[in-house]
Amino acid sequence: MGSRKKTMADAIKAEKKQVAFAKLNNCPTSPRKMRLVADLVRGEKVEKALNILRFSPKEASRRLEKLLLSAMANWQAKNEDADIEEADLFVKEIRVDGGSMLKRLRPAPQGRAHRIRKRSNHVTLVLGANNNTQSN
Repeated sequence: MGSRKKTMADAIKAEKKQVAFAKLNNCPTSPRKMRLVADLVRGEKVEKALNILRFSPKEASRRLEKLLLSAMANWQAKNEDADIEEADLFVKEIRVDGGSMLKRLRPAPQGRAHRIRKRSNHVTLVLGANNNTQSN
């Protein structure tokens, strides 16, 4: 029982070493606008994703570019002996969820009021590394 558990734990540890993630919480952009940019880089290699984000005119692309650089730094911290260029990193998963909402009232004609919802979002970015034995 103990040896089987140990081999399974080692396999899980080696698998987790190939994956790094970064989170961006309470980003003051609507999730819909952020998803437009996130869809551009999903599944792309890291170098190509950085170029896409760098030359995109959307405001959300600046935030995602910074998040992608953070995920790359997290991967580098896990794998100090490996090289980022040789690792063949790609955006394995990028998820945009709705965050908290600030609710405000805006005066409207004839004594009415319209509700303004200032949305925010949470972004989770997961990087994966392609091994030479595995092809994507």
